[in-house]
Amino acid sequence: MRDQYETILLARPEPNILLVTLNRPGSANAMNTQMGLDLLELFSELGANQDLCRAVILTGAGEKAFCSGGDLKQRHGMSDADWQTQHLIFERKVRALIDCPMPVIAAVNGAAYAGGCEIALACDFIYAARHARFALTEVTIGIMPGAGGTQTLPRAVGERRAKELLLTGKPFTAEDAESWGMVNRICEPAKLLDEAIATAKLIAANAPISIRQAKRSMHHGLSMSLADGMLFEIEAYHRMVPTEDRREGIASFNEKRKPVFRGR
Repeated sequence: MRDQYETILLARPEPNILLVTLNRPGSANAMNTQMGLDLLELFSELGANQDLCRAVILTGAGEKAFCSGGDLKQRHGMSDADWQTQHLIFERKVRALIDCPMPVIAAVNGAAYAGGCEIALACDFIYAARHARFALTEVTIGIMPGAGGTQTLPRAVGERRAKELLLTGKPFTAEDAESWGMVNRICEPAKLLDEAIATAKLIAANAPISIRQAKRSMHHGLSMSLADGMLFEIEAYHRMVPTEDRREGIASFNEKRKPVFRGR
């Protein structure tokens, strides 16, 4: 994994936690082609090498914007073919984010509009600064959500609420998002990252294979019937029985000590 990218910053607040910052503050962290490529490369690598970290936090640079969506200045005057080529990068990027085996926490530090809202929804759960605002505004400029928003928002807030938000394009507050079940926690802006890191530390301290399998079971099981989902779950469960971490977990319990999980 590279240490430096053109449009994102990487940091390690803890050895097993990766902090990813969308870093175009002069453009409200809008998603241009290069940011799409950078995120696609990063999350593809995280999917291919599960030892790189145990939890990811995704946030934006500055205090005003998490991500304001696609960079409309870059898109102005694009040919249809160029637009579709760029959007394919964005589609692949969001699929790589959703498929990331490690849990991804969105720390929404400001406006998360259009594609920025879709990025937050593609994460496993969301912590939001109190002043954060969300919107899926695509219908107001002649397009529609195309990076998962028509699928992830209804799953987060329900079909009827999602239809109202998607078809009007109107913004909503962090408090609204929390009351509808889209945001897990509202934080004071100065404490947003600290609270996200504290939760990531709890996740990272648990058995990595257990975390990945539980996430995978929930993600795929929700698209199945209950019976099929339970069958999928037990297959995921049996993956952990022969692991060193399972033996370490039981041994540490009986020896009254903190477990040391190695992801094996």
